[in-house]
Amino acid sequence: MAGNKGVLVLGELSRGALSTSTRELLGGGRDLADILGCALILLLLGDGLKTAGEKAISYGADEVYLAENTQLSNYQADSYLQVLEPVIRDINPEILLMGQTSMGRDLAPRLACRLKTGLAMDCVSLDIEPDSGLMRMTRPVYGCKALAVMTCRTKPQMATVRCGAMKSKGPDRSCRGRIEVIPAGIDESEIRTRVLERVEEPAAGIPLEEAQTIVCGGRGMGSADSFSILDELAQLLGGAVAASRPPCDAGWMSSTRQIGLTGKIVRPDLYIAVALSGSSQHMAGCSDSRVIVAINKDPEANIFSSAHYGVVGDYREILPPFIERIRQIREE
Repeated sequence: MAGNKGVLVLGELSRGALSTSTRELLGGGRDLADILGCALILLLLGDGLKTAGEKAISYGADEVYLAENTQLSNYQADSYLQVLEPVIRDINPEILLMGQTSMGRDLAPRLACRLKTGLAMDCVSLDIEPDSGLMRMTRPVYGCKALAVMTCRTKPQMATVRCGAMKSKGPDRSCRGRIEVIPAGIDESEIRTRVLERVEEPAAGIPLEEAQTIVCGGRGMGSADSFSILDELAQLLGGAVAASRPPCDAGWMSSTRQIGLTGKIVRPDLYIAVALSGSSQHMAGCSDSRVIVAINKDPEANIFSSAHYGVVGDYREILPPFIERIRQIREE
C-alpha cells in the first residue's frame, strides 16, 4: 500500500458505526481528492471493523484500511500512535484529515510531531489552491473575531475539521472500493495509561447536528427561564433548542447547545433565530440552513440580512400566538 499519495481520513466509530464526523470528513475529503485527482483513503482502528469499512465505501472512500486489535477498541494515545505512525508513513498521503473531536484534539498534535509536519486545528473550511495544489485551510483566530487562511508545505498536510463544517455525500450503494486488513501489533510496555471505565453523558434532547429544526435564542431572551418558550416551540416542531454565545456565557444554556464559530456548525431545514443579533461569528455556524426565520425587535439587526423570513417585534408577543396556531394545525 506504499506511496498512495491520496487524501487520508483517520476515522472514528460511534457505537460500532462510522461517526458523524467521519462521514462528514469523507464528504469533504472526496471533494479534495477529486480536485487533486487522487484516491480518498479511510483508516480505521478498532475491533470488528468489517461492517464499518464496507459502509465507508458507500460514503465515497476508494480504499479502506482496517487496523484490527482488541486493544484498539477504546481510544488510548500510546497504543494508537504505535499503529498509526508506521501505517501513515507507508500510505504516504498528501493530506491527512481528522475530526475536531476529543480524540482528534488529543491525537493530532502528537501525530504531527512524530511525522514532523504542520497542523491546522479546528478548521471550518478546506480547499485546494489552483496554482500550488496545496490545501488551503481556514480556521478562526483572535477569539473567533477573524478567519485565517493558511497552507502547509510539509507533508502530509494535516488538519482537524470542526464537526458540521463539511457535508456527507452518502450513502451511495453504487460506490466501489477496496478494503484491506493491516497488521496492528502493540507493545504493551509502551502504554503508559489504561482505560478503567467509559461513562457516557446522558443525551438531552435531539443532538444539534442531527436536528432538522432548531430554535435558537440570543442575548435578547433576557434570562434562562425565558428559554422555556423556545423549548415549547421546539417540541411542537420536533426540533432542538440552541443558543448563541452570550446566553451560554451567562449560564442560561449549556455550552453544548451553542451555535457559531466557538460552538457547533449546523445545517437544519429550518432555523428559527429568536432575539439574537446575528453576528458574523454566530452566522458562521448556521448560514447553511435551508430556511432561516428571524424574530427580533431591532429592525436593524444583522440577522435580517441573512434571514429568508423576518418578523420585527418582541418575541414575548410573537411566539405565544405562533405556538397556539401550530397546536391548532396539528389538531386539525
